[in-house]
Amino acid sequence: MAHETATLAAYVASLKYQDIPAEVLDRAKVLTLDFLGSAIRARREAESTPSLLKMLEALALDTKGESTVFGDAKTWTPAVAALLNGALGHSLDFDDTHADSSLHPSAPVVPAAFAVGEMVGASGRDVLTAIVAGYEVCCRLGNALDPTSHYARGFHPTATAGTYGAAAAAAKLFGLSDKQIIAAFGVAGSQAAGSLQFLVNGAWNKRYQVGAAAMNGVIAATLARSDFVGATESVEGKHGLLAGYTDDAHPDKAVAGLGTSYETMKIGVKPYPSCRYTHAAIDALIAMRREHNLTPDQVKRVEIGLHRNGITLTGDAATKRHPTSIVGGQFSMFFTGALALDQGSFGWDDYRRLGDAAIDALADKFDVVQDDRLEIGRTHPFGARVSITTDDGVHERIYADPSGEPTSFPDAQAMQQKFLTLARPALNARAEKLADAIMSLERFDRVAKATELGRQS
Repeated sequence: MAHETATLAAYVASLKYQDIPAEVLDRAKVLTLDFLGSAIRARREAESTPSLLKMLEALALDTKGESTVFGDAKTWTPAVAALLNGALGHSLDFDDTHADSSLHPSAPVVPAAFAVGEMVGASGRDVLTAIVAGYEVCCRLGNALDPTSHYARGFHPTATAGTYGAAAAAAKLFGLSDKQIIAAFGVAGSQAAGSLQFLVNGAWNKRYQVGAAAMNGVIAATLARSDFVGATESVEGKHGLLAGYTDDAHPDKAVAGLGTSYETMKIGVKPYPSCRYTHAAIDALIAMRREHNLTPDQVKRVEIGLHRNGITLTGDAATKRHPTSIVGGQFSMFFTGALALDQGSFGWDDYRRLGDAAIDALADKFDVVQDDRLEIGRTHPFGARVSITTDDGVHERIYADPSGEPTSFPDAQAMQQKFLTLARPALNARAEKLADAIMSLERFDRVAKATELGRQS
């Protein structure tokens, strides 16, 4: 190991807006807009939101501040705004995914950047620079952790590596020195937590722990700003992140190509509001249904082949076949696959079909198995093999990549339409204005002039 903590800290401290390639900045704006659409809709519709708000009220943490919670009329204190925006933006499971690290970068990073950006009166350029810094840190640490090993240990990388990404974004906006950022990362290492135990019962932990990552990143950077002495070598140390959270660390991946190769450009977006490991199969099922004019009664059996990570998250027949909660549905290859095969589409509103007898009956025809073809010689684990048995024989497809990956990244119009579909029910005409503001964020001398458009009037 070669001082990865200090190297990442120096990168964050020295990163300048003018040094970031235009295509990376453009991608950061699109990813930010995509994330905000999910946060805004979740403020109204995610079933976990009322519990979060009641907790804040009970603990007297609901005091007024100057930071935006998107889709909310009230302004909040910075740390709480980061918590809420992070939890909300991850609640629909419709937010972006970095395939190699198997984490959702925007959920911890963007809320931390906006909360601190509003706090310090930062410009749009400052916030975009911080978002890129946060993306690079959390994605690279996710790569270094090795997601297969990290998952096998029971950790959720968006909440663990994401805490460092949030700290990086906040630290950049505070203008911290290398030494202070090392301290912020040291505190982040003590806060990096996120368990996969939520998979057992469809718990809301997944949403909260990602919001907590955003909040904890803000707290870590704020402590470091006040010259708090944080642990050094938080990434590579004897008791650091890579020692405690994985059995197959790749520290070189944390810093390889740093400053020249951008992990930001490898972040994909979701066409469906469910675990990314279900998406290639859903793409295939929708395409095969259309191509073969399939109806549910014609289907005798469906076999879905996934990477072992996909099995861990979505393929356990004993607990996943007939989910009863939205989180359970989001992590069920059986439910999402049956839904896609039944209706030829899948959107957020389709979770109303949880418990639908027709969907449950079709899900009974699904088997989910590990497929070595999706593991050997591949750069990321999101592909799927789909085999559908009918009276006419077996139809099979292998989709190496789900739609929305960098090789098939949607155009700006499609991304704006996804945002507006999610945001309009909450913001009405303000949704278009917010979209325009985010897509031209670099023009704002104070980011608060853009973020205020995301509040309910």
